[in-house]
Amino acid sequence: METQVIQVKKIAGALGAEIQGIDLREPITDEIFTILHDALIEHQVIFFRNQNITPAQHKALAQRFGKLQTHPAYPHVKDYPEISILENTKENPSKIELWHHDMTFKLNPPLGSILLARHVPEAGGDTLFSSMSAAYEALSDKWQHFLSGLTAVHDFAHGFKESLAEPGGRERLKQALIDNPPVEHPVIRTHPVSGKKGIFVNELFTRNIAGMKERESRAILQFLFEHVTTPEFTCRFKWEPDSIAFWDNRITQHKPVNDYFPQYRCMHRIVIEGDRPR
Repeated sequence: METQVIQVKKIAGALGAEIQGIDLREPITDEIFTILHDALIEHQVIFFRNQNITPAQHKALAQRFGKLQTHPAYPHVKDYPEISILENTKENPSKIELWHHDMTFKLNPPLGSILLARHVPEAGGDTLFSSMSAAYEALSDKWQHFLSGLTAVHDFAHGFKESLAEPGGRERLKQALIDNPPVEHPVIRTHPVSGKKGIFVNELFTRNIAGMKERESRAILQFLFEHVTTPEFTCRFKWEPDSIAFWDNRITQHKPVNDYFPQYRCMHRIVIEGDRPR
């Protein structure tokens, strides 16, 4: 594999790049790993096309970046508990409508996620991504200073409240609730590699600002939830079969565009364990 044919093409101003010239079915050499790692840090989310990889190859790619996490609420690929199946049908439409970081209900939320498209609808089903460093940098100095002293509560039960409300949902997710009590993370975290600061609250899993009255907390969070969706902070990825998105969960949020019902969509996702936000 000749590194000179590898191209990294930006797709938007704030974040996002498409990587061309790498076949992820091949072993990830140290040289290729460095290219991918550096591109992820610089562009925050990287995309690939035409990558018909096996579950073993999917896992091998993710393991180059760290220890893998499993998800307590989703089914997984047979013999690969690390690979969650995100499948939506006419009978099982997507319940995730909100902008979010993945799994911030963990003490150590994911470093990143690698999402592979197995089956996509004929139209629709794109994914939006937003740069939390761009969102932070767009705030005034006074807002940055104020937010940097705050922590927020992230809660599995808050994020999966629709699933818990379904018949049998609380029993099905009983162990997940036990294993994932609410946790606190800083509202503004520092990326451990780039050193960039980024907003680290999200509408799906963040329940409240710690130590504040409910109305105060709600006002701050509502402002931030709206602020991070500013179009200039975002990019949009149109899926094709065998496309891959690999996002840095520490400094991005994402949102599925659920405009394809009742078409079928099936994705495989691996999450890579990260550090405790600071």
